[in-house]
Amino acid sequence: GDVALLTRDTAWERAEDRPRRAGVSSFGISGTNAHVILEEGPPTVESSRATADGDVPAEATGSRTVPLPLSAAEPGALRAQAERLVSLMASDPELSPQDVGLSLATTRSALEHRAVVLAADREQALRGLRAVAQQETPGHVLTGAVTAGGGRTAFLFAGQGSQRLGMGRELYETYPVFADAFDAVCLHLDVALPSG
Repeated sequence: GDVALLTRDTAWERAEDRPRRAGVSSFGISGTNAHVILEEGPPTVESSRATADGDVPAEATGSRTVPLPLSAAEPGALRAQAERLVSLMASDPELSPQDVGLSLATTRSALEHRAVVLAADREQALRGLRAVAQQETPGHVLTGAVTAGGGRTAFLFAGQGSQRLGMGRELYETYPVFADAFDAVCLHLDVALPSG
């Protein structure tokens, strides 16, 4: 293919017959490497179609949908939080859904009872927050609760990439310190992870 390493800002020309694609590689100092291929999404289709609950989809308006995540220790507190946010946004016309969503995502604890309002604009944000306050769930509002024992996600980076097949096994067989450390980690994982 036509591959080039960029060394400066370059205009990304749009091809008529295919979407634009780019490969990105990141090499960590610990040996952890990440590679991703990015492809541009389909062009936005202009439309005025409204959904069943009267909301115009974000792709129809050309605006971005913003999540407004809410959480509380119990359902009543979740409804109260939504009511407070309605009052706050109604009292300040300059307050954007983007600002509210960012603040909710970065400054609030993630508690058991949760709701997410997906808003393409200010009016949709207010309608969604009112729906949460009234325990309604239109199409752009998601609600739920954390299940007991839901667990947490963890990532383990061994600090050594596997550049070739069997490399980890050879390290284990050749270097006792590596084998001891690997066994110690596996012992912890074997206790924490379900068998099967």
